[in-house]
Amino acid sequence: MASEDFTTEAAEGQRDRRFHGGTPAHLDDDELARRTEAERAEAGVSDYDPADVPPATDDPVPFDPDFDSDEQDIESVTARQEAEGETTPLSADNPFPPTRYAE
Repeated sequence: MASEDFTTEAAEGQRDRRFHGGTPAHLDDDELARRTEAERAEAGVSDYDPADVPPATDDPVPFDPDFDSDEQDIESVTARQEAEGETTPLSADNPFPPTRYAE
């Protein structure tokens, strides 16, 4: 019976029932903060209780662009545009962007 979980509304933390019921020597600040956040979420003052948020997921899967089809498509289009001269910078000799229409 003495090891039973017994916490009061004053955030006293674990309390030993073998001693008198006076004011505790030190309040548990972590318990008080946890209860405050839960009450704020319950009252609608904050969006959520941080204690209710699940832990983060595992590490992200490593990305290898050599095996990504979208990355390969982008690189192939870029290589074709460079080969056909579509990516030449604008200058005095080349004042207009490239066109796909026959001249």
